[in-house]
Amino acid sequence: MAKQTSITLRNKFIYQVFTRQHSKTSDFQGIINDLDRIQAMGVDIVYLLPFHPIGKKDRKGSIGSPYAIYDYYAIDPLHGTLDDFKRLVDAIHARGMKIMIDIVFNHTSRDSILTQKHPEWFYKKADGSFANRIGDWSDITDFDLTTHRVIWDYLIDVLKYWAQYVDGFRCDVAPLLPLDFWKEARLKVDAKRSDLIWLTESVEYGFIKYLRDMGYDASTDSQMYEAFDIAYDYDIFSFMDGYLNGKNTLERYLYELWRQEVVYPKNYVKLRSFENHDQERIAHKVNDAKKLIQMTALQFFLKGVPMIYAGQEHQITKRPDLFEIDLVPWNTKDSIESFITKLAAIKKLPIMRDGTYHYVQSKHVAHIEYHLESEKLIGIFNLDKLKTLELDLPNGKYLNILTNKLYEIKDHILQLEDEPIIFHLK
Repeated sequence: MAKQTSITLRNKFIYQVFTRQHSKTSDFQGIINDLDRIQAMGVDIVYLLPFHPIGKKDRKGSIGSPYAIYDYYAIDPLHGTLDDFKRLVDAIHARGMKIMIDIVFNHTSRDSILTQKHPEWFYKKADGSFANRIGDWSDITDFDLTTHRVIWDYLIDVLKYWAQYVDGFRCDVAPLLPLDFWKEARLKVDAKRSDLIWLTESVEYGFIKYLRDMGYDASTDSQMYEAFDIAYDYDIFSFMDGYLNGKNTLERYLYELWRQEVVYPKNYVKLRSFENHDQERIAHKVNDAKKLIQMTALQFFLKGVPMIYAGQEHQITKRPDLFEIDLVPWNTKDSIESFITKLAAIKKLPIMRDGTYHYVQSKHVAHIEYHLESEKLIGIFNLDKLKTLELDLPNGKYLNILTNKLYEIKDHILQLEDEPIIFHLK
């Protein structure tokens, strides 16, 4: 972990917002209008996808990807002005929350200001045309960060500029950039703002190997923790998907989660995200209302920082299009906001930060516990509709703090139901 990383981050809750899809006005004001609801769920950090102007050359769709950035210092007029952004920042801070923004330093759009002013900073094909390392990302061109160190200074200045307004950075495909760049950036930006939160979008193992086989470098999560506070959970994401689509067991997924306990620093902080702008909605993957509730409770109970993608709290099954105007189809009748609020309150318990973390092996139930001296927090998530579970607890009645329902244990046997169970024993 970065030396200054605090494990208090394990008590935080991030809410991801795609500005143009969040409201009918597609602007910062639309987010401001929704902040009271967001705050009421217990959100600590509002994270915005990129809001800069989008390049036009080789644009995908009619609007384009917010990750094909034209100018790092500008704001897309669709969303508002800098003053509008400052009002959003002030409104978030006034509610006791923080704001994190997306930083995209692997590439720009193919007609960006920098491709025009400094074409030598970018990868090129043999014919001299702009290129990128990823075949599908045809609307962008990659920086050549290993050859041109002057780019480092420019990008670090971008970070310093936005650091005067925001509280954290989510760094897009950060493992594809030189790790030394991130170390230097962290050091120099910390001199300006030492309280910023740094989140790296890590990448799946298969993608790392693919890049390395092509002759490029890509860092693992363990390496990224040298500069960052929080890392995505893409290292185990495929095992979660594998469980949901039948390619591997729940037990295998739980084992991969346990393995994180020994392959990362003791004070590691993982992002717990079951969906985002790149991944399909968890409600689409699960397609079972009761199991979705179990998965949502598990997401918040895992050690780390849960991140909800706007719309997940309404059990929405469609992921917003990255290249068009495609508004979140808010659906309050399917809202689980009150449930998420309870989970967020539990996430803030000190035992979820300071307690030792235990996976109790089971083939059909995710049984996880936190221990702190004589205190225990026990989570039981009946994902495969098991009937009973053996627990090392004395006979008696125990309160499920999620539903205020009493459960009785007889001869170490707990009768399970469809709802997730959390016991808090002191």
